[in-house]
Amino acid sequence: MAKATFAAGCFWGVEQTFSEVDGVTETSVGYTGGVTDNPTYEMVCTGQTGHAEAVEIDFDPAKVSYDQLLDVFFEIHDPTTLNRQGPDIGTQYRSAIFFHDAEQEAAAREAKQRAQQSGRFMGDVVTEISPAGTYYPAEDYHQKYVQKRRSGGVLSRLFGHGG
Repeated sequence: MAKATFAAGCFWGVEQTFSEVDGVTETSVGYTGGVTDNPTYEMVCTGQTGHAEAVEIDFDPAKVSYDQLLDVFFEIHDPTTLNRQGPDIGTQYRSAIFFHDAEQEAAAREAKQRAQQSGRFMGDVVTEISPAGTYYPAEDYHQKYVQKRRSGGVLSRLFGHGG
């Protein structure tokens, strides 16, 4: 097993997408890349802790490669918007790859360069590439948020099915 950590805006949808990748065995949403110990969602939302909303992924490299996860990462968000994804604005929504070893760092830098040269994006790719630091799991209500809302949340009750 191996670990990957990505930030690509609001962590709810990012977690859901990665949880559907064959070879990903577990996902968790949380906070990393900041300076405050044990931050809460409310603290991170102030922009004062320096943390990004991130997804920590456990994966089986025999089933999915880190490069394939990087491809998913660059497909699911706009890596050219600094501290913003769609309507979400703030440093906690930045595009970032938090590498766990030298191989992941090299792969992340190559993937960023490929994304920049792909012609897919209008602006410069601003994805931060940093060493993985302390990862703080988010509060329970954030974990598997999309799954919870689809299987028993408001949408299920209102419409009789998931979102």
